[in-house]
Amino acid sequence: MSQVTPKEEPKKKGFLGKLKEAADDKEEQLAILSTFVRLGILVWSGGILTLAYIKLPPALGIPEQKLDPTFIASVFTGVLATFGVQAAKKGGEGGGNGGGITKEQMERLIEKAAQTAPSQTIRLEQGPIKISTDESYKL
Repeated sequence: MSQVTPKEEPKKKGFLGKLKEAADDKEEQLAILSTFVRLGILVWSGGILTLAYIKLPPALGIPEQKLDPTFIASVFTGVLATFGVQAAKKGGEGGGNGGGITKEQMERLIEKAAQTAPSQTIRLEQGPIKISTDESYKL
């Protein structure tokens, strides 16, 4: 007579168990977990921002609340920035030329930098560029 042993069913693993299997290194596990946390915050803040700008019908029975979306918008843009997404500047901001600086502003910055610390300024103008380490090349 042979003994029959019941087969053990594999335990169902939760999210953290699957994460431990997928990534061997603790740093990888933390990086994946932090990405999911940031995504959760992004979805939450995006949902709150959406609710701040839509008007729900009164038939739903949800009372309308006044919400200042400034804080939530800063959380939303902050989390987006951690993913490398940045909001574009308006045309009127940053000197009026799309966020760039003018020639006069650049010259003032160079002048200030030269006064505060020893520096070397390299000026590139239109034309052929030759980089040389010997003294024979002169303009």
